[in-house]
Amino acid sequence: MSYLIEWHPQAFKELHRLPPPVIQRIISKLDVVAEQPFRYLDHYEGKSIFKLRIGTYRLLIDIEPQEKIMFVRLFDKRSRAYKR
Repeated sequence: MSYLIEWHPQAFKELHRLPPPVIQRIISKLDVVAEQPFRYLDHYEGKSIFKLRIGTYRLLIDIEPQEKIMFVRLFDKRSRAYKR
């Protein structure tokens, strides 16, 4: 069973500022990650915060394993993502 993907409103807004082909690539990658998230994600800080690299973009994701939810907390370019 795959994980449900939820987005923080600001992260979702950043995603939709991109061109449609890039959005499709990111959504496709997230669908793959949702099947086996711990295979693709790296720890960022704490127990439940992970990072995902998709090209020049970074996603910071909270995972709730009991509820099978991936919450995309931050979506931005690498140069800005880690400064927040």
